[in-house]
Amino acid sequence: MEEELQESSQLPDFTEIKGIVLRRRWQFLLPFFCGWAVVWGVSWLIPSTYRSGTLILVEQPSVPEKYVVSNIDTDIQHQLDSITQQILSRTRLLRIIDSLNLYSEERKKQSPDDLVEKMGKDIEIELSHGDDRKLSAFNIYYANRDPKMAQAATAELANLFITENLEQRQERSENTTKFLEDQLDQARAKLEAQEAKLRVFKDQHLGELPTQTQSNLQILTGLQSQVQSNEDSLNRAKQQNTYLESLINQYRASDGSTKAVDASPVGLAEIDKQLDQLKAQLADLTSHYTEKHPDVRKTREQIARTEQMRERIVADMSGRSNTSKTPGAPPSDPKAASMLELESQLKANRLEIANREEEIKDEQSKINQYQARLNMAPVMEQKFADITRDYDQSKTDYESLLAKKNQSEMSTDLEKTQQGERFRMLDPPNLPVRPYKPNRLMLCGAGLAVGLLLGGGFAFGQERLSGKIYGEREIKKLVPFEIMAEIPPIESLKEQSSHRRSAWIAGVAAVVIMGLILFGSAVTYLYG
Repeated sequence: MEEELQESSQLPDFTEIKGIVLRRRWQFLLPFFCGWAVVWGVSWLIPSTYRSGTLILVEQPSVPEKYVVSNIDTDIQHQLDSITQQILSRTRLLRIIDSLNLYSEERKKQSPDDLVEKMGKDIEIELSHGDDRKLSAFNIYYANRDPKMAQAATAELANLFITENLEQRQERSENTTKFLEDQLDQARAKLEAQEAKLRVFKDQHLGELPTQTQSNLQILTGLQSQVQSNEDSLNRAKQQNTYLESLINQYRASDGSTKAVDASPVGLAEIDKQLDQLKAQLADLTSHYTEKHPDVRKTREQIARTEQMRERIVADMSGRSNTSKTPGAPPSDPKAASMLELESQLKANRLEIANREEEIKDEQSKINQYQARLNMAPVMEQKFADITRDYDQSKTDYESLLAKKNQSEMSTDLEKTQQGERFRMLDPPNLPVRPYKPNRLMLCGAGLAVGLLLGGGFAFGQERLSGKIYGEREIKKLVPFEIMAEIPPIESLKEQSSHRRSAWIAGVAAVVIMGLILFGSAVTYLYG
């Protein structure tokens, strides 16, 4: 039983197949040819669709990025996706359909949305990446039943991609520059406000700024030195005042003739003492100051006046001696000239004392003022630091925005002159000669496969339904005996002639059928 199942499941070998085909040649040839002819004919009934394409190259900026940095930070892949969505939008596609009069037959039966959907399916974008996995180029394909329409639509799509890319990049670059200009204006206004605030602070605290602390300290030291110098001069003037007052009092006390003779030596001695003091004072001053110093010059003037006064006293004493020796000479007043000189010096001395005291008062007021400034220096330094910190930050922000804005303007100029990253069409869209769809050559091969299946099915089916036995394996299925011998077919001459004529006709038919198939395949290859 198992042997019978194995024999029934065995496939026929080449000899059996060859025998079946030869016996059932008409049942094989006619379905085979009809199957191929039907598929081949249907392939020519399907409308031809032509596809045109063009290659768009993504060109890098003509100016190196290290010189002009682009202000468009969008990846070219994302930018292409955005452009594709805009171009394949309903409005753009309808505009292309109307301008090129595409789908003239379909427009009578289909709605605009159906036409847009159909054109979107007919458009194909194929990306090409370089070694660095960045987009380097892309192909645009469009399929249509009219090859010229396919070429025109592809050219229109390519121009739209190139134009849209330029417009988008220029718009984004200008928007970036405009944004930076607005930010720069705000930063400039903020900086001007900080400058005005700093200027007002400097005007209000002139002389109290931290940058003037060192100069204030130097001025304070100079004022203290001037006060010390004026106090020394004041002390000397007061001593001079005391001396002059005592000398005048001595002159006034001597009112008799005998006293007048004795007064001159006393006054002369006081003047000599004053001269010695003034000369010692002059020596001390010249050791510290130059000849042009006011105190040095004033001391020299006092010495000169005192010496003149001494000379007049000496002259008066000599005159009195001569008068006393000459009888009948008119009496003279020896104190008149000296008193006038002494009173003049006293007035000048008092004026000097008043001036010195006034100068010391003014200088002491200035010292107090500068001392107060120095005491307030830490507070002013903190206030000034707060203002200058805001000003420095505003200035830094302004300078940074100014540099970015200038860089962005150069990038915008680069985009306007079309020297930035851009799309360039390498070759214009081709005019398709052979249809893109359907693939008739492939359908021709598929027709051969269909014909083989039909012919083989008809031949084997007829073989099974005939009820005749043509092989040893079929006899073994019927009787459980071994075959002893095989008797060849015995045919008459008429039967042999009939069989030869039938075989010859079948051969001629097979040759004709193969010729037709070859001719159809050649036509498909050349024109399909």
